[in-house]
Amino acid sequence: MKSVAIAAGGKLTLQQSSMPAIEARNVVKQFGSGTHAMVALYGVSVAIAQNEFFTLLGPSGCGKTTLLRMFAGFEFPTSGTILLGGDNIAALPPFKRPVNTVFQSYALFPHMSVAENIAFGLEMLGRPRAEITARVEAMLTLVQLSALKDRRTDQISGGQAQRVALARALAPAPKVLLLDEPLSALDYKLRKEMQIELKRIQAQTGITFVFVTHDQEEALTMSDRIAVMSAGKILQVGSPHDIYQRPENRFVASFIGETNFLTGMVQASKAGVTTVKLQDQMTVGIASPRTLAVGEKVTIAIRPEHSALNNAGEGLKGHLKHIVYSGTDTQFHVQLELGETFLVRAQNRIDQMASFVIGDAVVIALQANAAQILAE
Repeated sequence: MKSVAIAAGGKLTLQQSSMPAIEARNVVKQFGSGTHAMVALYGVSVAIAQNEFFTLLGPSGCGKTTLLRMFAGFEFPTSGTILLGGDNIAALPPFKRPVNTVFQSYALFPHMSVAENIAFGLEMLGRPRAEITARVEAMLTLVQLSALKDRRTDQISGGQAQRVALARALAPAPKVLLLDEPLSALDYKLRKEMQIELKRIQAQTGITFVFVTHDQEEALTMSDRIAVMSAGKILQVGSPHDIYQRPENRFVASFIGETNFLTGMVQASKAGVTTVKLQDQMTVGIASPRTLAVGEKVTIAIRPEHSALNNAGEGLKGHLKHIVYSGTDTQFHVQLELGETFLVRAQNRIDQMASFVIGDAVVIALQANAAQILAE
């Protein structure tokens, strides 16, 4: 696998490696002992590739920041191994690891200029002045702040400050850059812009980014792969498409976007297709790589946008309870005949405006291959 790295002098060079950039193997992290012990990570294993934008996603307290801090060297595993380029670094302090971190608080020096902030880490490493000058110029170009290089960091915007912090962390050319929710302090529009910028910068430098967030939209927008975490464990690792379209369990399906859950009974399961009878007697064929026992009770997930609302026809029957207009789309909350609530999302198009009103008897038609059987 080829990757691009910033070499001395600020130039970009190609590297080739098939070894993971950073890896956790069976990592356990326990804080305290005895009756006060609290386990933050339970045997976590994950390998992050060279030149990958990898996101650790999960709710507060799931262990994602603890894992990031162990990559950085701010915490040490109770057991297990941290590997960087194949080398065991679990016991190394932060300053001996070729890894940098961008935190939620950028911790810039307000009395220094943008260029001086970027140069600071290189000066602490004792790099030659000519190299520092070249690297700072390369970083300013990379984050598109050359015009502001002489301005003090207390005189720039939040988005610009985020870019300075990123440039400062990238300047020493770390093998891995760790980002701990660095966009959380920005407003919505600026956060969206910076998501695109971060992905551009990662692709241009070729440095492995490990990004921590609880924001599903951020993860889906920027990541090559996502690890969804809950209660100290990694539940699923995959591309944004796989995580969203093929969640493996109920937590992943519910945490990533909005999902409808229905229960049913397996009628048949063979040749990669499982037929499930729902509680209202409707049957659906679902692609399933595993064979399930006839009569087994299962939970299926259906995304709101993978269904359509009709006045009649085949499908799930119910009554319209709520209509929520949100600009780009409209959400229809349907009370099914057996009491469950089902959400249908339809994109708002001028040539296809909805004509439903609350209280209507409606039928929900499911798209082909819309349903996913979940592991509980």
